[in-house]
Amino acid sequence: MSGSTAAVTPILANAQNRYEVTRSDLPLSCPMPGMALWNSHPKVYLPIVEDGGESICPYCGAHYVLRD
Repeated sequence: MSGSTAAVTPILANAQNRYEVTRSDLPLSCPMPGMALWNSHPKVYLPIVEDGGESICPYCGAHYVLRD
């Protein structure tokens, strides 16, 4: 067989307090789709653009910062 089976490492939910995100991550939800524990709390959409580039999840307190 040829080719590689490189495993994608998921983002750990609730592992950090601060996450940098880009516009490609919009619409922003917490937990994010690539997080390992995607069901760690109910999904909530965060209005990061309307919040001036920073949002805090009301469930877990994760702080998201929009990188331009």
